[in-house]
Amino acid sequence: MFEIIVLSMLLLLFAACLYTPLANCVRYFTWSESRQGGTPDVSTAQSGKLGENYTFLMHLKNEVEAELFPRPTDSVLRRHYDALVASELQNRLALMAE
Repeated sequence: MFEIIVLSMLLLLFAACLYTPLANCVRYFTWSESRQGGTPDVSTAQSGKLGENYTFLMHLKNEVEAELFPRPTDSVLRRHYDALVASELQNRLALMAE
């Protein structure tokens, strides 16, 4: 009986990791590392540049989302919508790099 409980807990954990977006997992682990007193990889001089890049990417993402249809409420459709936004964002960044 104990093995069944352990197996079901592992399957539940696997299912939770499977349906959680990767970006949220990465954000959680990087945030918890910095919260625990980990040393940051970038210097304070570069942090302003990173903030500037983040602001630019968020502005570009908001611009892409404004041109698309409204964000769906269904979880499956949201994943497809996020993938569509990500691919369009990559396309625009590639065009800017040329």
